[in-house]
Amino acid sequence: MTTGEFRDFEFYCPTRFVFGRGAVDAVGASLTGAGFARVMLVYGQGSVVRTGTLDRVRALLADAGITPVAELAGVRPNPEVASVREGIALAREADVDLVLAVGGGSVIDAAKAVAFGVYYDGDVWDIFLKKAPITDALAVASVLTIPAAGSEASASCVISNDEQSRKLGVGSDVFRPRFAFMDPELTFTLPPYQTAAGVTDMIAHILERFFSGVGDVEVTDRVSAGIIRTLMDVAPKVMEDPTNYDARANIMWSGMLAHNDLCGCGRSLNPTARAGGWESHGLEHELSAHHPHIAHGAGLAVMMPAWMRYVWQEDPARFLAFAHLVFGMEPAGDDDASVAACVEGAIDALQDFFASLGMPRHLNEFDLTREDVDALLPTLAASKGEVFGIFKRLTMDDARAIYLSAFA
Repeated sequence: MTTGEFRDFEFYCPTRFVFGRGAVDAVGASLTGAGFARVMLVYGQGSVVRTGTLDRVRALLADAGITPVAELAGVRPNPEVASVREGIALAREADVDLVLAVGGGSVIDAAKAVAFGVYYDGDVWDIFLKKAPITDALAVASVLTIPAAGSEASASCVISNDEQSRKLGVGSDVFRPRFAFMDPELTFTLPPYQTAAGVTDMIAHILERFFSGVGDVEVTDRVSAGIIRTLMDVAPKVMEDPTNYDARANIMWSGMLAHNDLCGCGRSLNPTARAGGWESHGLEHELSAHHPHIAHGAGLAVMMPAWMRYVWQEDPARFLAFAHLVFGMEPAGDDDASVAACVEGAIDALQDFFASLGMPRHLNEFDLTREDVDALLPTLAASKGEVFGIFKRLTMDDARAIYLSAFA
């Protein structure tokens, strides 16, 4: 592997992590110790209630002298802006000083949007449309129950708008969580499909940065490949034994490392911007915006390999680095056929891994048809632009071709 240009970068991750068995038990003392008293709870549609995690958090807060002054319940996967609007109204009425998410990435993203939406007098959706800036945010913390999105330490927030069939993201260090309480035992009851979708999302977060339009950055590339290889090693162990603590712990910590920008250090074309064009995420966001039943990670399991097959010839050397670092593959020779066989073999191996966890291979498996594709393109263009991407500039015709290639 040849050495490329190591780009300038800025790296900031202020989150305090409390990780390990019983980590959630520190939530009350940690928040009061930091001076927070008026806490708003944000949680999802039932699992944290059924497992007793929510009651446990409430009791821990009470023991520390904190009674939640507001609660936003029922946040769904692919969180919808209506629940964010509800949360903003509740937070304002209760004069909240910290928003505590108990759940996974969707719940944490909803909490983030509430936290910065409180400081905007208009409709919070304006911020996602880039019509208004993020100026400030309430403090955010999380008790992580679903490792996947890495939202517990990221500067990212993604929200859906069902009325507009849009799914948009914003980024700002202002709303990075202050605390992340990460107890792998809380993930023992996760369904296999949810676990697999989470692992897929983590790998996609890393690869969006790996294929950022910058050549080899050896230290970052090896960190990235090491996390992917770890996930590929431990995920099958969790599928076999959901209570394997070490495997669950490795997955939980990998999810955070995958999306706190560590894997983009030295790989961005702009020192203050996130590395990568996030093409696969853009393509997937349209799927789950138009069809909210599609789990984000499951959509990525289909769209990322489809994107990779479409663009790899733009920079074969970068894909050969991926094949070597992640799968130990080398081309049999320097000829085009050998390079193609190696690259395509590595992409196949990645998709085979996703499928081995129970992830779909094709868009047909979401009950979509080729006739559904054209409806995705207007909102994709509105979100990403008529031409988008960094690794390879993609037109809407390219996007249509990628979507169509993802059908069986």
